[in-house]
Amino acid sequence: MSTYESDFLRVLESRGFIHQVSDAAGLDALAKKNELVAYVGYDCTAASLHVGHLISIMMLHWLQQTGNKPIALMGGGTTRVGDPSGRDETRKLLTYEQIDANKNSIKRVFSNFLTFGEGRGDAVMADNAEWLTTLNYIEMLRDVGRHFSINRMLTMDSVRLRLEREQELSFIEFNYMILQSYDFVELARRYGCNLQMGGSDQWGNIVNGIDLGRRMGTHPLHALTCPLLTTASGAKMGKTAAGAVWLDADLLSPYDYWQFWRNTEDGDVVRFLKLFTLLPLDEIERLTALGGQEINEAKKVLATEATALVHGRAAADEAAETARKTFEEGSLAATLPTVTIARAELEKGLGVLTAFAEKTGLVASNGEARRQVKAGGLKVNDVTVTDEKLQLGLDDLTADGVIKLSLGKKKHVLLKAA
Repeated sequence: MSTYESDFLRVLESRGFIHQVSDAAGLDALAKKNELVAYVGYDCTAASLHVGHLISIMMLHWLQQTGNKPIALMGGGTTRVGDPSGRDETRKLLTYEQIDANKNSIKRVFSNFLTFGEGRGDAVMADNAEWLTTLNYIEMLRDVGRHFSINRMLTMDSVRLRLEREQELSFIEFNYMILQSYDFVELARRYGCNLQMGGSDQWGNIVNGIDLGRRMGTHPLHALTCPLLTTASGAKMGKTAAGAVWLDADLLSPYDYWQFWRNTEDGDVVRFLKLFTLLPLDEIERLTALGGQEINEAKKVLATEATALVHGRAAADEAAETARKTFEEGSLAATLPTVTIARAELEKGLGVLTAFAEKTGLVASNGEARRQVKAGGLKVNDVTVTDEKLQLGLDDLTADGVIKLSLGKKKHVLLKAA
């Protein structure tokens, strides 16, 4: 039986989104009246968001679906400083041009999850560069900085952990929590925002924002965090040997994205179906009650539904069909990811390590390719590679004019000569 009365918090609770809430009763009352205006901030540190961001995007989705107003905040200003949370070292500072390019790129994904417009419950996309880049430093110190206690700031995990490990924390990073707190106040003033959501590592920063709002005279502000996800085996969600699992199709194909979800550990299937799909809970219960080998069917549903949210239903169905043909029929699916190289490269011979690492990115480096050869993990046209010095040539092209490169049983790329 839920402890909440509002649809929003009931959905979040039943699907496993809630980690911490600052004032559960107050938040529940606002949500019940459809008076929540909530934001999540996304710094523009890369050209794409990754699956680690999905949980908070899904929270914004459910917020809007239950009659409340979401704000997706682009960190055009805070990215210039760099969030130290969960970091062992200072983030590399990006140029303003890089930040703007990243910002424009990551905006695209939100239209798959939120409805934007001018209506009461329509989503808003804001950018903190709008107010942070115009701040006068002296005025900022006087009007905002005076409300912060250095003693308290030193107890925040993002600061304390770095200092305990005797790793450098720059002054610019130390200011990040002040800027994030000020974002909350500014959004409260501009849009009536009354809730900030984020991962559990953001709790200290969000609570600082609540306190700053109280000191600067805003309406009451609230905090809600979701758990930082790890897989059943303890690995960080969204990180693979090949790198981050990007949401942008230009950085990770829909097929590879589908495969990421298909490879979910058995112990994570129920949890991920609740968090990363829109399937009703009774349908999820039916899917995962099967157990045994049938859990693989639930994984396919997870993969297809999660991919449909980010890349669209057509791309998700195509990825599922490609996987079925490749693994169940053993055929060479034309829709497998394809990398085109110059025919001349095959004429003079292309090293197998180079093919797997540099050309297709199936492995992260030549060293990783060597280790996979020794472990029997690489195949060319379904034949296991045993010689790391193997040269691929025109003779290796199949009748379809491609060379099939495989890492393990589930990752394949077609090398096409042009």
